[in-house]
Amino acid sequence: MAERPHHTRRIIALWGMARPLQLLAIALVYTWGVLIARAHGYWLVPQTVMMGLLAILMVAASVHYANEYADHETDALTTRTPFSGGSGVLPRGDVPRVLALQAMGAAGAVGLVLALLLRLNAVALGLLVFILVFGWMYSLPPLKLAWRGWGELDNALLGGLALPVYGYATVTATVDFHAVLAALPFALLVFLNLLATTWPDRHADAQVGKYTLATLLTVPHLRLIYGVVAVIAFALIWRFHGDHTLPALVCHLSVFVLPLVLVAGWLYTRRETPFFSVAAMLAMLTMNLIGWFLIGSQG
Repeated sequence: MAERPHHTRRIIALWGMARPLQLLAIALVYTWGVLIARAHGYWLVPQTVMMGLLAILMVAASVHYANEYADHETDALTTRTPFSGGSGVLPRGDVPRVLALQAMGAAGAVGLVLALLLRLNAVALGLLVFILVFGWMYSLPPLKLAWRGWGELDNALLGGLALPVYGYATVTATVDFHAVLAALPFALLVFLNLLATTWPDRHADAQVGKYTLATLLTVPHLRLIYGVVAVIAFALIWRFHGDHTLPALVCHLSVFVLPLVLVAGWLYTRRETPFFSVAAMLAMLTMNLIGWFLIGSQG
């Protein structure tokens, strides 16, 4: 079979390292934040929503490239799953590792330039910069949070909290306290998802000195954290039920996710696959998208 041209290999590698399925999930979380703003009575301007989406997708791709660059050693040692172990592009040796670093800088710069050219409001721009910087710091010096036991918290705060709030702020130019609280249960499920997705990589991570919670803590402690966080997530849904933070419809839909969380909690550390934790997180996102869309449509 003829070898692909050099530029074709680079394009395919860049696409793979950008993690397109994760970018789709990021677009949906952003959309959820936009729908919360709509349900709060704000009018959606399509051009504004699209410019916010384009900017965050470029920033997210930049963060993914940074992670691919930093994790090349552990990705080469671990067994990949559809949810963990990186894209697998750099371990295959298709392109030089430095390509990921170059793409990180280029994508981040494009995202910020787009935000400035399209006149993203100052609040959303600040959140965008925050997501970019602490997304980089997840993997890269000087903080290297994912290597020091703080990666799960950092990622959950960015992807589960800052991202939907960024979607809200893109429309409203404000950060509403109720919008932040509405995202908290989902952010906790993102944290559980990260506990589960780092579990299969624990041996490879330990070999290269990457200290995630899965490498630092014992199995009983990990299971305890998983259970406590799950309880807090649904306790918050119960606490906010029917008030301005979480409308009753959103709470009722969220209850359908509970069986998945229970199964995921039982299987955590007992199976290598994080499938049920990922499914629970995506199911919660789906329920929120449906609920907030329906509520906004009633206005």
